[in-house]
Amino acid sequence: MQKKIIDVQEVIDTNPLSSYQKIVIVLCFLVVAIDGFDTAAIGFIAPVLKSEWGVAPVDLAPLFAAGLFGLMAGAFIFGPLADRIGRKPVLLFTTVFFGLATYASSFATDIQMLTVMRFITGLGLGGAMPAAITLTAEISPQPRRATLVTLMFCGFTIGSAAAGVAAAHIVASWGWQGLLILGGALPLLLSLVLFALLPESARYLAGRRAEPSRIAFALKRLVPAADIEGAVFAVPARPAGSPAGQLFTRGLGVGTLLIWVTFFMSLLVFYLLSSWLPLLITSAGFSMAKASLMGATLATGGTIGAILIGRLMDIFEPHKVLAGAYVAAGLFVVLLGNAVAMPWLLVFAIFGAGFGVAGAQVGINALAAGYYPTESRATGVSWANAVGRTGSILGSMIGGVLLSLGWDLSTVFAVAAVPAFMAAAAVFAKGYQPASAIVPSPIPTAE
Repeated sequence: MQKKIIDVQEVIDTNPLSSYQKIVIVLCFLVVAIDGFDTAAIGFIAPVLKSEWGVAPVDLAPLFAAGLFGLMAGAFIFGPLADRIGRKPVLLFTTVFFGLATYASSFATDIQMLTVMRFITGLGLGGAMPAAITLTAEISPQPRRATLVTLMFCGFTIGSAAAGVAAAHIVASWGWQGLLILGGALPLLLSLVLFALLPESARYLAGRRAEPSRIAFALKRLVPAADIEGAVFAVPARPAGSPAGQLFTRGLGVGTLLIWVTFFMSLLVFYLLSSWLPLLITSAGFSMAKASLMGATLATGGTIGAILIGRLMDIFEPHKVLAGAYVAAGLFVVLLGNAVAMPWLLVFAIFGAGFGVAGAQVGINALAAGYYPTESRATGVSWANAVGRTGSILGSMIGGVLLSLGWDLSTVFAVAAVPAFMAAAAVFAKGYQPASAIVPSPIPTAE
């Protein structure tokens, strides 16, 4: 009797979202939320470091850049590793790694020591986020993938906002060290839950030609209603070359470059805002507590923007949705420089900038996850993030340079808006590049 051939993604696409799939998405959400908390924390403690250690704004630029260099290196290293050894081990290891490094950062005694620790922390942060995005994309039904990935990735903006709220309450009572201690303890506690509950991706297992019984177990756990008894699993033929080299084969090259440009420009403007906004607000005469809460509005706008943008990407042409979001972001960034004298308008402009920049950044991660095939998906997502980190490094350093030039805020934010418009152009052009199509082949079960 001829055995039925089952495509893992088709099973996921044609069944309702199970309770276990929702649990996995929540776990990835929590990883990314703590990632966002630890990434944003340094921006919220920067005014305190400036006062306590007597450093000038331009001297804080290496501190911001060090963490981002770590993020870039971590993404380059752990993306291909996740395509070779699996999503779960990489996600678990990097979460423990950045938790320990964040906690250790609280013992820094000067700006140089903290700068080194931020680089080490960034290595783990840079590997955890792409692994969480990839795992979420691979367990999600394709018609709802953008919505679910963006909902999961909202953890980053929520975590960033939580860092601002926590800074407003913790730093005054416990010092800047208290914020880093909290940021280190949370991922270490979460790692225990990840170890117990996080699965390996069934699509990854099929793509690596794992034992059929292992693929069946992973798929049945995700989709209990699936009828896979005695089936064989159809998977794409294994392409030649390394996961990194596959990003430029089978017609993916131009699209890869356009994704990289979008990530670069998007993260440049996002990190310019998130790193320097609290300091810019305090320089305009607001208190540290108000600056932290206003800065948190950036992430709040990003969370709401991500949810709406993700839903629109599943309904309409996603590239046009993202291009429109980046254009709106650029306009709100321009408004920021002209709203300092009116607190209500400043909060509105910060919210709008976050809605467009951070919301679209979440969306472009979902777009990248859907563009690449399983065999190189983690590499594609992580290397796009890594290239984007070069933009974030530049953005974090540009803030200090712009402040040192003595320009007024309207000029500073007008310059900051340019990358948002360039991201819009790149992602719009990406809409004309097709994804790779690979013919599936069956993996037979053992007789």
